[in-house]
Amino acid sequence: MTYKIEICANSVASCIEAQKGGAYRVELCAGIPEGGTTPSYGDIALARELLTKTKLNVIIRPRGGDFLYSDLEQKIMLKDIEMCRKLGIDGVVIGCLTPDGDVDMQRNKELVEAAGNMNITFHRAFDMCRDPFESLENIVSLGCKILLTSGQQPKAEQGIELLKQLVQKADNRITIMPGSGVNETNIAKIAQETGAHEFHLSARESIESQMTYRNPNLKMGATNVVINEFSQDITSARKVKNTLVKLQKVSH
Repeated sequence: MTYKIEICANSVASCIEAQKGGAYRVELCAGIPEGGTTPSYGDIALARELLTKTKLNVIIRPRGGDFLYSDLEQKIMLKDIEMCRKLGIDGVVIGCLTPDGDVDMQRNKELVEAAGNMNITFHRAFDMCRDPFESLENIVSLGCKILLTSGQQPKAEQGIELLKQLVQKADNRITIMPGSGVNETNIAKIAQETGAHEFHLSARESIESQMTYRNPNLKMGATNVVINEFSQDITSARKVKNTLVKLQKVSH
């Protein structure tokens, strides 16, 4: 079995590190504390220029919060997909739900059609679905190639049982890709126990800011969100390589 790693990249710098480390694909996102939102045109365009060996997917998500979108938000997502097509992006990552916690077939169908020949991943909106198995069938019928999921648990390691069932029920019709909390210490266990062969992780480490003057009386972000404004979390090529090494040792 060939194992593949997708890196959740929060910046172009993380994309570059992911490629250096041997990642098969990156999912470029902004707004990581909110679960990932669509990055800027500049981020997407430059990542496309610099990723020559690693495939580039882009999340299409106009805001944080739930996955119940308005007509206006749907138009925004369609425009972002149009931009990605023009830039030659490999794939987009989508997920719209109904108020009852089902896959919104109409909205997702419109996004899939807008994507044309780009690959489609259905993201962790799936983990908020009412019925995982019915939702799996709906996602397959939409033509999505990959389903990113933590097994409807906070972390993929906690969702191993459902992940295993999803891999079996998918029966190679769609790739089940465990994500959330996947790292070099647990990826082998998740691979062995679920039967999955693609994995989604960030492999980041904290990089200290080069600012010498730091105003102690002010924060730019919201006071109820604890963010260290003088460090950046960037994917580490070393961590990506180490994770791949751990995967290669998994008995097939």
